[in-house]
Amino acid sequence: MAAALALAARGQGRTAPNPNVGCILTAGGRIIGRGWTQPGGRPHAEAMALAEAGAAAAGATAYVTLEPCAHVSPRGPACTDLLIAARPARVVAALGDPDPRTAGQGFARLRAAGIAVTEGVLAAEARRTMAGFLTRQALGRPHVTLKLATSLDGRIALASGESRWITGPEARAHAHLERSRHEAILIGRGTWQTDTPGLNVRLAGLEERSPRRIVLTSSPLPNATEWTTIRSPQAIATLAGVDHLLIEGGAQTAAAFLAADLVDRLLLYRAPILIGHGKAALGDIGLTSLAQAHGRWHRLDSRPLGSDHLDVYERRRSS
Repeated sequence: MAAALALAARGQGRTAPNPNVGCILTAGGRIIGRGWTQPGGRPHAEAMALAEAGAAAAGATAYVTLEPCAHVSPRGPACTDLLIAARPARVVAALGDPDPRTAGQGFARLRAAGIAVTEGVLAAEARRTMAGFLTRQALGRPHVTLKLATSLDGRIALASGESRWITGPEARAHAHLERSRHEAILIGRGTWQTDTPGLNVRLAGLEERSPRRIVLTSSPLPNATEWTTIRSPQAIATLAGVDHLLIEGGAQTAAAFLAADLVDRLLLYRAPILIGHGKAALGDIGLTSLAQAHGRWHRLDSRPLGSDHLDVYERRRSS
């Protein structure tokens, strides 16, 4: 299942509105088929893996990160039907599909066809890998990641506004990899006016994965035909084809999303420098007591990136 999740991650930011699923077929102690949801959402992971396995899929075990879809689509067959036709002996799944068109029906039909089904394998990891689709299904909006690159004392620029560069090349390369995993990237109007950033992916081989560019602003942008504008953080729910949204700047925009409790994941890149008087990473996020600040964030990862350090946090939510 861990290998299937690694395949699923290849499609992150490329498959909306479909989930980025991974699938592996095994037989006789070896892998006979691999698949992951392709750009645009088709073909599905199971279809790709079954095509590679061919007749060897009969009697095999299929590991899939999400319950196989059970609904008919004009874009392709239901994966449940493909699996039933291929006759694997067993299907192992990480998660059930919350889409009401499937929602348990895929598992039920597989079992009715005599195929053993095991659920819940590496479920927590699967929720993170497919967080964009799951957040859209549960909350009706994209999964939101906030990126902050700061000094040790929490500054994002000198008082003059100079910010290139706070972090070193390794951290910046990692940030570009993160861009490639999101359908869209958002900044505030102030950052757009000051920097007019490209916000593209500048990693060899991933240039075509540059995300759609969005600005949070209350008024139209002049000469910005390649940018999408939204008027409030809550308006991210209207962004069609966006299940993963990356926020990169600036301080007031980051604060607005935090105040609205719309940040699900935090990337904190810290450089081993002190700036002192400069621009703070965040504005007011609406806290009225320190008690409100505690218990909100859980650290998922911590690693060095060259001379800098990255910490990844996940928002703790009740459901």
